[in-house]
Amino acid sequence: MVSFDARLPGTSVADWVADARLHTLPAFTLDGFAHLIVLAAHPDDETLGAGGLLAEAFARGIPSTVVIVTDGSASHPRSPTVSPEALARLRAAEVRAAVALLSPAAEVALLDFADGSLDRQLPAIRAALAAHPALATHTGPTLLAAPWRGDGHRDHRLLGELAAELARERGLTLVEYPIWLWHWANPGHPDTPWTGLVALPLGDSVRAAKQNAIREHRSQVERLSPADGDEEQLLAEFLRHFDRGDEIFVRSEHPEPKPGVAHPPTRTALPGTYFDDTYARRADPWGFTTRWYERRKRAVTLAALPRERYANALEIGCSIGVLTHDLAARTDALLAIDIAEAAVERARERLAGEPHVTVELGDAATAFPAGRFDLIVLSEVGYYFDAPTLAAVAADIFAALTPDATFVACHWRHPVTDYLQTGDHVHTVIAAQAARASCTRLAHHIEADFVLDVYSPNPRSVAAETGLA
Repeated sequence: MVSFDARLPGTSVADWVADARLHTLPAFTLDGFAHLIVLAAHPDDETLGAGGLLAEAFARGIPSTVVIVTDGSASHPRSPTVSPEALARLRAAEVRAAVALLSPAAEVALLDFADGSLDRQLPAIRAALAAHPALATHTGPTLLAAPWRGDGHRDHRLLGELAAELARERGLTLVEYPIWLWHWANPGHPDTPWTGLVALPLGDSVRAAKQNAIREHRSQVERLSPADGDEEQLLAEFLRHFDRGDEIFVRSEHPEPKPGVAHPPTRTALPGTYFDDTYARRADPWGFTTRWYERRKRAVTLAALPRERYANALEIGCSIGVLTHDLAARTDALLAIDIAEAAVERARERLAGEPHVTVELGDAATAFPAGRFDLIVLSEVGYYFDAPTLAAVAADIFAALTPDATFVACHWRHPVTDYLQTGDHVHTVIAAQAARASCTRLAHHIEADFVLDVYSPNPRSVAAETGLA
């Protein structure tokens, strides 16, 4: 039975989490977008459904606009203490405070249509949306996030249909956020849109910002007063659906572009000859052996390893073996793989005097090395994968760790045209997979040029492990 009352029992978070499909959804990325528009039928929809998206856009410097269609005045129809007019003013203040936490620079537009009669106001709502500057004069690739049309709630369906219409007309990319689906449906429900779901990984700071923003909607998560009719509308069990390491959307079909409007590229892989051509041009394409930047970064990477020595290590994407050579001094057995034959040949030459190091031609995306490892290193590799492939490789990495293992990821932060995603987004995807694998981030080092993270299933610090703390 479809229920839109969060105070009534619904499908539990545990039921959803138990389905493996939820943990292997294709990753969604904001790469390539120049503007974000979030449409909400009611104040709080924007935070529940797309709060993480707003915060991620702000972190990337992407301008955002939030458009709230109704005034939310019908949430407490039996309240003896707060009039609909006063409730509308309260909810307007709440949504502004919530968005300020998620995206401080975002524009918030309150259309103030009466709550509870969206169907009777559709022509006026459509006209107001079509005339809004964010939709009327947008420039550059724009992402439109709106309520999912299949959410069951009438207002969400109607606004989602309007959004889809506007996306087609204006050449916008549309994603739809489910809210009530998590309550009334279940993993086996025929209306659960598994084939269209994508996941936006949320970093720790973004996830915390979303939870703080949800709490700003006090009229919905707390009682207005002790009186009957003033009960909170969103109970803790319902809100748990919106506190996880990713935010899930229904990815709509790509609309036909409006003439003159560019869309972000949708490459999912680099050309097969990319690395062969790169190594053919130069023996050390990235200056691993000559640049102080690279030598210093390797020193930071090695210093970040929490254990003095490792029994069985894996390096994914070893290139010509410069970092591999440094890792060899800290390992008893080390497997280094790369997809470029020229790189593997040069790495083997470099490691010829290290019999405990094996260098192989291999692609972790198609055939992840068998076995368990107490050290896995992924340095300057993740942005060559598309987002779904990266998520799959990260899942394989965490599954291959021993109980006290170390996983180190390090990536360049500046944009590069050839890369399928940014280094920052790589680490966002990795953080989401780490949370799913119950791994702790032991270290986080970030500079203008690179970011380095260290994860382990064992949460104990170096001092704790060595008896100092």
